Amino acid sequence: MQKVLFAGVVWLLSCGWLLAQSPVTHVSGTVRTENGEPLPGANVVLKAQTKGATTDANGHYDLNARLGDELIISAIGYQSAQVKVGSKTTLDVSLQESASQLNEVVVVGYGIQDRKNLVGSVTQVNAEEIKNRPVASFDQQLQGRAAGVQVAANTGVPGDGIFFRIRGTTSINASNDPLYVVDGVFVNNQSLQKITTQGQSNNPLADINPADIESISILKDAEATAIYGARAANGVVLITTKRGAYNSKTKVSLNASVGQAWAPKLWDLATGPEHATIINEAWLNDGKPAATRPFRPVSEGGRGLPEEQPTYDRLSDIFRTGALRNYDVAVSGGTKQTRFYIGGGYTSQQATLRTNDFARASFKINLDQDITDKIRIGTSNILSQSNRTNARVGDGPQGGILQAALHTPTYLPKFNTDGTYAKWAGFDNLDVLINNTDMHSTSTRYIGNVYGEYDIISGLKFRSSWSIDYNDYNEYEYWNTLTNRGSASKGLATSSVSKNIIWINEQTLSYRQTFGTRHSFGALVGNTVQGNVSTQTLAQGTNFPSDAFKQIASASVTTSSSNRNQYTLVSFFGRVDYNFAKKYFFETSLRADASSKFADGHRWGYFPSAGVAWQLKQENFLRDVNFLSELKVRASIGLTGNQNGIGNYASRGLWDGGYNYQDNPGTVPVQLANPNLKWETTRQTNVGLNVGFLNNRIGLEINAYSKYTYDLLLQVPLAQSSGFASIYRNDGEISNRGLEFAINSLNISKGGFQWNTSFNIAKNVNRIEKLPLPVDANYAAERMAQGYSFHSFFVYKQLYVDPKTGDAVYEDVNKDGKITVADKQFYGSALPKFFGGLNNTFSYKGFDLSVFFNFSSGSKIFNSNRFFHESGGTRDDRRAINKNQLTRWQKEGDITDVPRVTTLGNNYNLSPISRFVEDGSFLRLNSLVFGYTIPKSVLRRVGISSARVYYSGSNLWLLSNYQGPDPEVNVTADPTTQGYDLGTPPQPRTAQFGLNLTI
Repeated sequence: MQKVLFAGVVWLLSCGWLLAQSPVTHVSGTVRTENGEPLPGANVVLKAQTKGATTDANGHYDLNARLGDELIISAIGYQSAQVKVGSKTTLDVSLQESASQLNEVVVVGYGIQDRKNLVGSVTQVNAEEIKNRPVASFDQQLQGRAAGVQVAANTGVPGDGIFFRIRGTTSINASNDPLYVVDGVFVNNQSLQKITTQGQSNNPLADINPADIESISILKDAEATAIYGARAANGVVLITTKRGAYNSKTKVSLNASVGQAWAPKLWDLATGPEHATIINEAWLNDGKPAATRPFRPVSEGGRGLPEEQPTYDRLSDIFRTGALRNYDVAVSGGTKQTRFYIGGGYTSQQATLRTNDFARASFKINLDQDITDKIRIGTSNILSQSNRTNARVGDGPQGGILQAALHTPTYLPKFNTDGTYAKWAGFDNLDVLINNTDMHSTSTRYIGNVYGEYDIISGLKFRSSWSIDYNDYNEYEYWNTLTNRGSASKGLATSSVSKNIIWINEQTLSYRQTFGTRHSFGALVGNTVQGNVSTQTLAQGTNFPSDAFKQIASASVTTSSSNRNQYTLVSFFGRVDYNFAKKYFFETSLRADASSKFADGHRWGYFPSAGVAWQLKQENFLRDVNFLSELKVRASIGLTGNQNGIGNYASRGLWDGGYNYQDNPGTVPVQLANPNLKWETTRQTNVGLNVGFLNNRIGLEINAYSKYTYDLLLQVPLAQSSGFASIYRNDGEISNRGLEFAINSLNISKGGFQWNTSFNIAKNVNRIEKLPLPVDANYAAERMAQGYSFHSFFVYKQLYVDPKTGDAVYEDVNKDGKITVADKQFYGSALPKFFGGLNNTFSYKGFDLSVFFNFSSGSKIFNSNRFFHESGGTRDDRRAINKNQLTRWQKEGDITDVPRVTTLGNNYNLSPISRFVEDGSFLRLNSLVFGYTIPKSVLRRVGISSARVYYSGSNLWLLSNYQGPDPEVNVTADPTTQGYDLGTPPQPRTAQFGLNLTI
C-alpha cells in the first residue's frame, strides 16, 4: 500500500512540473442577477481550492488568482457560472435564476464539486432554510429535507436523542448512525450519559450551535461515501460552518428570538367515577360477590360509590408552557490575506414536561490566513457548554415523572387528609417529583482543527491538519427521602464524570487540471491517523444525615468505579476522477482502514468504489432541445465498512477485577476472545437520473439503490454451560432496497413575486436476509428474524371480540385449540413505507413565507400506554384507565374491539397483542415562517445593512390516526427498539418572534 501511494505521489508531482507556473494576478468584479441587480452573498471560489471570496452588499468581489485558473461563482437560487482568468483583471458575471440546485457547488468528501458534475448521490441542505426551527440540534432540523434520510425525535424533550437513518438500517449490534464530519473533524455522536433517564439518552450533537452552520451535505451512495471507508456504511453528514470572506468589509450579524412551546394534545383519561365503575364491573365479571365490590358505600366498608369519586388532573400539573430564547451574534470579514468569522450564541429551551430544561452557550472562531501566495494556514474552533436538568421519562415507575402523571388513577388524591403527600402504589407522588427531582448534567465540548496548505504548483496542493473533539460530560442526581428511590436508602446520590477524546492527524495531496477544452482530471491521495480515548468515573452514596446534605462525601455508605478504554484507526485513501467534454464522467476511490478493535490478520479492511455518469444534454442530438436544460444518468458501486457500536476490545478475551474474596483481590473472565472477528461490510449499488427543464426552473432527481450488508457484527447467545452470555461473531446479513424522488421548481417569478416548491419522497424496503437465531429487542413486542424487516412487531393477533361472550378471540396459528407462545406472529414494522417532505416558499416586495410539511406513511407503533390504560380494571390502584376503555363490551350484541373487563382469561393477561399495534402514519406542518425585510432605503439612514423581522412556528398541525398525542415517539434510545410508546412526552408546538440584523 505504501509503495502504491508513493508511486502515485511521484506521478502527480511529475505531471505537475510539466505545467508552466503562472504569475499571481489580482482579479475583481461584480456579480449581478440577470436583471442587472447586484447580488450580495455570492461565492466566488477558485476551482479545486477552498480559497475564495464572497460578494459584498454591492455584489463586488476581490481575490488573487493565476492566469488560467477557473473561478466558480455560485449563489443559492441561481445557476452557477465558471469563468477562466485571462488577461483581463476585471471579470463581471451575471447569474440566472434557477429553481433547482443542479448547478450549485456541493461539499463532498475532501473537496467541493459542481453539482452538475457529480457522479455520486449527494443532497446539500442550505442551513438558512432550516435555522429557524427551534430544536436543540441540527440533525433534527433535517427532518423531511432530504430524500432517503429518515429523521425522528425520540421524545419531545429538547436535546434528547434522535433516530437518524440514511437509506435504512444496516446493522443489529453495531451502530446505524452516519458519520458526522464538522469542518473536517470526525465528531462523536454517541451519548456519554451514564445516569439513566429510563431508556432515553442525551444527544451530543446538540452541543453544536446550528446558527454557526453554513451548509450540510449528506453523502448517500457508496461512490460518495467510500472515501471515508470504515465509517461510511451508514452514510456521511458533512457540516460546513460559516467563514469570513476575503476582501470584504467587517459586518456584524445579530439574531434574536423569543417564544413559547406547549403540548398540543395529551392523553384522555377516564374520570374518577368512570374508573371506579370499571373496577366494580371487573369485580363482578370475575364472579366475586357484589357485597364486597371495591367501590361501595363507605358505611359498608367500601371506598364510596363510583359517582362519589373525585377526579384529579395530573397531566395539567406536569405539562407547562415552556419559554424559548435564542440569541446569536457574529462578526465576519477579511482582507486580501485574511478572513475571519467569530460567533457567539446562547439558547434556552424549556421542555413542555416539567423539570426538563436545555441551555447552551457557544463560541465559534474560524480564521484563514495567506502566508504567501502559495501557503495558507487556518483554524476552525467550536467551544460550547450545554446544561440540562433532566427527569425520568419512558419506562419504569420509580422516579418516572411522566409515568406518575399518566398512569396513576385519576380518583386517587394528591394529599392525605392531614396535608402530607399521598403514597401511591408503584409510583411516586407527582408533587413530590415536581418539587424534588434533582437530576442535572453539563457537557463541555471543544471541536477544532488547525491546517496548513501549500500550493506546490498550479493545481497541485498539499494539506495537513490536526483535529480534536474533546467532550467532558458531568452528571449528578440526588433522590431525597420524600421519593421512593431515596426513602429506601435514606437518600441516594450518583455522580458520573465521562470524557471522550477523538484526535485525528490527516494529510492529503490533491491535483486538478484541465487539459485543453475537453479533458478534466483530478486526483487525491491521503492518510489519516485517528485515536479515541474514553474514561468514566462513577461514585454513589447512600444513607445521608439529612436531605440538606447532597454531596456524596456526606453519605455513610459510598461505592465507586472507573474505567478507561481506547482504540486507534490508521487509514490510507485515494480518489481519481475524470470527465471528457463535460459529457462523460468517471470516478473511483479506495480506502484502506486498520482498526485496533480487530485481531491481527483481520485489522485491515479495503473499501473501493467506482462511478460513472453521462451528461446526455451535451450530446448533439439533445443540445438544441430547448425545454431540456439537464439530463444526466449516473451509476455507482462500492463497499463501505462498519466497526462503530461494538466494544473497543470486542475481539479480545477480557478479564475483570473486583471479584474479591475474604479481602483478597480477585479476577474473573468476562468475555471470550474471537480472533476471527472482522469488519462488517456493506455493498451498495446506485442508479440515478438528474433532469432539468425550462432553464432549470424544474429540477428532478431520482435514485434507485440496493444495499447489502454482510458479516454482521452480532452478539450471538451462548449456552449457559459456557459461562458466558454471548460472543461477538460475524454472522448475519441485511438488505435495504429503495427509491428516492426529489423535485425543485420555480413556479412563478414575475413582478417581484416568486414561488418555489421542493418535494421529496423515498421508499426503503428493509429485510434481514440471514440471522442464526431470532433476536428479541429489549421490549418484547419487537423481534428480529430472518425474512422480516428490522423493528418488526411479534404479537398475538386479536381477530375480534365475540359479541356473545365479550371475550377477545385470537388467531390460533398452529391450530392446536389453545393460545400459547407458539401463536405469536409478525404484525407490521415500525419502519415507514414512504416518508418525505414538501416545502413552499413565497416572496413579494420584502415579504417572505415558507410552509414546510413532512410526512411518514406505513409505519406501526406499539402503544404500550394503551396496553396499561386498557387494563380492564385488573390493576386497580396501580394504573390509570383511558377513555377508550369506555367502549368495552358490556352486554351481548355489543360490537367493539375492547373485550369485557375481567382479571381472568386472556382478555387482559396476554401480551403483546395486535390491538395495541397502531398506524403511525402522519402529515405534519413541520414549520411555518413569515418574515418581512425592511427596505434598504430606510435602513441606510441608521447605518444598517439589512434587517428582517419574522414569526416562526413549528408542529402547528398534525394529521394522524394514532391514539396517542404524537406518533413520533420512542420509549428508548436503544437502536434495537423503534416505534414503542410508553411514558414518552409528545413533540411540542412552538411559536417565536425574531429579528435578523446586519450592520
